Amino acid sequence: MKTGILATGITPPELLGQYGSYADMFVALLGNEDPQMSFEVFDVRDDNFPDSIEGFDAWVITGSRCGVYDDLPWMQRLKGLIKEIYTAGQPLVGICFGHQIVASAFGAKVQKYDGGWGVGLNTYRIEGEHSFLDSAEPKSFTINAMHQDQVLELPENASLFASSDFCQYAGLVYDDRILTLQAHPEFNNNFERELVASRRGPTVPEAVADKALAGLENGEQAESARVGRWMVRFLKGRK
Repeated sequence: MKTGILATGITPPELLGQYGSYADMFVALLGNEDPQMSFEVFDVRDDNFPDSIEGFDAWVITGSRCGVYDDLPWMQRLKGLIKEIYTAGQPLVGICFGHQIVASAFGAKVQKYDGGWGVGLNTYRIEGEHSFLDSAEPKSFTINAMHQDQVLELPENASLFASSDFCQYAGLVYDDRILTLQAHPEFNNNFERELVASRRGPTVPEAVADKALAGLENGEQAESARVGRWMVRFLKGRK
């Protein structure tokens, strides 16, 4: 199963050597669940796009430090590719910025959230019934988040998959063709801890960062493998 990773950002330089790129994290997360998957990475920020969607079985869009409202030329081209993938019925998973740009491509509002930053471990309610979930699974999950922007309205062709009091539209499913999440299943606690600490003060308010860092020290681990399993099921189920 060949998966194209549309990289819209990269790990901060001081963390890149130890943790790899965001694309590397997805290769590890999904590859651990299904070693038969293969991957090709396209850094779309540099206008490196696939020549065609032919020959690919599935797609992933990574996170980014950019905002979709920046509306840069590569973002406009990416929105066109999202719609092409959707129309072709190929499965796609979007994470953080990927979650936001899919919503924006289908007309939803995305902007900075008045409630501020969501960082550290966050727990989300599972909404509705979905084929990539086990029927006996708990109705909530916890993974790491790092965002100020949010999807603020439900796109017409989407249904709600995950929500929280802080992030209403935290997970969306589009006609069983696209699955998106605001938070980061690819971020383990060690990476999240270092990322939050590096952004404490200049980017993330100190009180918000300190609360997140304290939560990361309480022993609870992100359910990355669980969510990665959902992603693989979704991508393979639509193949």
